Parts: sequence; structure tokens; C-alpha cells
Amino acid sequence: MKTFFQGLTYNFKGLRLGIKTPKLLMLGLIRFAILVIITIMAAAVVLAKYQQILNLMWTMPENVWLIWLWHVTSWLLALLLIAICAVLGFVTAQVLFCVVIVDYMSQVTEKQLTGRLKAAPKMSWPKYVWFLMHQEIPRTIVPILIALLLLVLSWFTPLGPVMTLLSPLAAAVFLAWDNTDLIPARRLVPFNKRVDLLRRYLWFHVGFGLPLLIPFANIVLISFAPVGATLFYVERIDKEDEQAVPG
Repeated sequence: MKTFFQGLTYNFKGLRLGIKTPKLLMLGLIRFAILVIITIMAAAVVLAKYQQILNLMWTMPENVWLIWLWHVTSWLLALLLIAICAVLGFVTAQVLFCVVIVDYMSQVTEKQLTGRLKAAPKMSWPKYVWFLMHQEIPRTIVPILIALLLLVLSWFTPLGPVMTLLSPLAAAVFLAWDNTDLIPARRLVPFNKRVDLLRRYLWFHVGFGLPLLIPFANIVLISFAPVGATLFYVERIDKEDEQAVPG
């Protein structure tokens, strides 16, 4: 559980460093603005069709005793649609716009801590952007789909209480991994080793990712999460690798 509290600490250490460093602050604010704008646009489009969606599911009953249940259902549907919009907004912003920003934030942080980028591959700008998107798509979409699957299973299976607990934990882990995986992905570390790193520091990822689930605050924390994740990788993983090298 020690690594769990380290995860919490590194999340807020990254936020503090990001706010104090002008370049990181600018990049974080740009990412924050992109996330907010896309989420609001997605929510506006969906909520504009909200009444039609509700009518497809359940038209307002004539029985006065069922109207209260219909109103509860309508509110739950609205909350569900807003949550879906937030997820879709995050994924869209991450894949189309923020993939370069988060990696550049990680690079800036690594340079600030060590004075250099370790084993960064040399490639043309178009190839570099395509490579980053190639890394970002599975790292962003697949974990979120798994988290949503757990959420659905919690609603429709007898394992509901267990799945209800596992769903936010899984979401926290994958959101954290989305950031801690930036350096190894950039260094072309084999995917199986990156998954092994996730397994070794599973509780760290839980601690790092849980604050990213806090409504409203998560948009700010997510914007600067690459900084804290890079701090963790440079201060912990790189030092462990250096100590493991003989001589």
C-alpha cells in the first residue's frame, strides 16, 4: 500500500511542478481548453437530442403513479449521457489533439529533471506524430472500453457489487497508465515489458489514477498528469534500471 500513497503524492507533485513551470503551464492550459471545448460540444449535440432518446426508451406514462419513476429515469439518462460525452470528449481530444501535447509535456519534464532525453528515437515529424497516435489509440481506447464493460456487467450480472467496486479502480489504473506509459512508449520499450511495469506498480497506478476520477477537478488533474507520471518514471524506474546495471 506504500506505492498507493506514492501514486497520490506524484499526482499532486506533477500538478505543482506544472503550475510553477511556464512552458508546462501553457501546455497544460491548452490541453485543458481542448478537453473542455470538445466535451461541451459533445454534450450539447447529445442533449439536443435528449428528448428523442428518452421517448425511444420510454414515453411519459399516463399513470400518475409511474410519472415519478419516469422523471427519475429521465434524470439518470441525462447523467449517463453527460458521462458518455465526457468519455468521448476525452478520447477524441486525446487521439486527435492532445497526443502530441502530452508527449511534449513529458519531454519537457524529463529535460528539466535530467537535462536530456534518454534514448529518444530519431524520425521525421509526420512519422513521429503517426507513431504517437499509434501508441495512443490502444492505450486510451482499449482501457476505457474495458472499464465501461465492467460498469455494464455491474448493472446486469449478479456480480454487480464486485463490479461496481472494480470499475472505478480499473478506470483509475488505466488513466494513470495512459500517462506513465509515455516514456517507455517513446523509448520503444516492448509492449509486454510496459504491461509488466503496470503489473509491478499496480497500486501506484491506483493511487495516481483515483484523483483523476474526481468530477470537475479531474479535468485540471488530467491536464497535468503527464508531468507527475514523468517525475515518477525518472525518479523511480530509471534509477532502478541504473542500479540494476553492473558496474
